[in-house]
Amino acid sequence: MARRERSGSGNGKARAPRGTRVEREAERKKTILRAAVDVFSKKGFHGCRIADVAREAGVAYGLVYHYFKDKDELLESVFESGWAGFLGRVQAEIEKDVHLAARIRGIVHVAFDAYRKDPRGVKVLILEVGRSPAGGAVNRGGAFTQVVLGAAEMFREAQRRGEMPSQLDAALAAVMLFGAIEMGLTAFVLGILDKRDEAAIERARDQVAETFLSGVLGAGQPLSLPEAPWTEKSGTKSRAERQS
Repeated sequence: MARRERSGSGNGKARAPRGTRVEREAERKKTILRAAVDVFSKKGFHGCRIADVAREAGVAYGLVYHYFKDKDELLESVFESGWAGFLGRVQAEIEKDVHLAARIRGIVHVAFDAYRKDPRGVKVLILEVGRSPAGGAVNRGGAFTQVVLGAAEMFREAQRRGEMPSQLDAALAAVMLFGAIEMGLTAFVLGILDKRDEAAIERARDQVAETFLSGVLGAGQPLSLPEAPWTEKSGTKSRAERQS
């Protein structure tokens, strides 16, 4: 009597291939990182424990320490994995051979699309890495400097092409661009704007891009603002009133 093949389970269904050991290790590490993002987002870096991450990931407590020596290294890995993809997409927008306005809109769109797809991940990058003392263990300076320098070169190129006023500092413009993006996203991260409202996210994205463009491309143009009217509180009259 022929021996039965043992490649399948008892119910006759073929068992799915488990992949190589390297693939399984990579998948486990990815699962732990995803769980860490969720826990950091809910509890904050200081409010969570490695045990919380293990529970969220559905793995043994000791397995987390197999891949990460401590919570600081786990946060750094979360930052590196999230930042790498974002940086690549931003760099692609910077390198496009289009007008500066289109490139800036593209960069802003990349940032807000990242938030739409992974709001918890962006929350961790902004609050736990960007602003919290916990982020001190993360090499954020080098990563942020890299993208800012790329954007600064984009602005210099735009100046050479006559797309941006030459008197502006390109490096400062780059810092201001990412500052505007971060603050726009912070409105959703802190709950000031509703992250569940897709229309609100799109409006914020467009407002950040167009407001920044108005300031950069309109720099050097005379700014026309109405004069403040005289009030009892200020005790000041406008120039027009003084001249009458």
